[in-house]
Amino acid sequence: MADSNPSLRTLIRNLKVLQGSQDAADASFDGFPDLPHEAFKIWLLNAIDQCVPEPHAMTVSTVDQDGWPDARVLILKNVDSRGWHFAVKADSPKGRQIESNNRVALTFYWPQLARQVRIQGNAVALPEAECSEDFDARPFESKVSALASKQSQVLEAPSDLSDRITEARALLEKDPKGGQLGWKVYAVQPTNVEFWQGSKDRLHRRLQYKLDPNEREWKKQALWP
Repeated sequence: MADSNPSLRTLIRNLKVLQGSQDAADASFDGFPDLPHEAFKIWLLNAIDQCVPEPHAMTVSTVDQDGWPDARVLILKNVDSRGWHFAVKADSPKGRQIESNNRVALTFYWPQLARQVRIQGNAVALPEAECSEDFDARPFESKVSALASKQSQVLEAPSDLSDRITEARALLEKDPKGGQLGWKVYAVQPTNVEFWQGSKDRLHRRLQYKLDPNEREWKKQALWP
């Protein structure tokens, strides 16, 4: 079928890309750490220093029960030797999907720097004490919304949401720790991490960290653009 909106196609094709890119000669991975989470910290701190908006926002991709990929943007909570951390409601679609299949992918994109980080790994729930600590650290209204929401279910009427918020607020005012049991923090233990630096000549620089499943050691290797 012929394109019914060629003007939109033209508009999209004329949009500028890679405005934050570097020349290939200036985009070097020399001196990157041997561990991917340490390398990520360098780039994340640089994105923060460069005032990239919401540099801790990431796309979390899971797989549903029918094998369909499912993606949404979440906020990174922490990065340490255990992996990349994020929080979910256990009974949310993503929570149930991870419980069924804990293989996930994370994607960070910082257009101001023309940088992307792609992570594949297994999401492992952190100890209950850490999950509770994370929930406790949320602002009160964020706790209310987390407790009140029947995430992704059909909302029949706005009043249903209002009623749930009222109930959740009352419960938390009575018991500030209410709702902790349904809160989970996962660490994505990586098996593959790629750092991508965009270049104006399209000869993008790519560095892959790949975990040897037998030796449990990381191998660094350059990838073709």
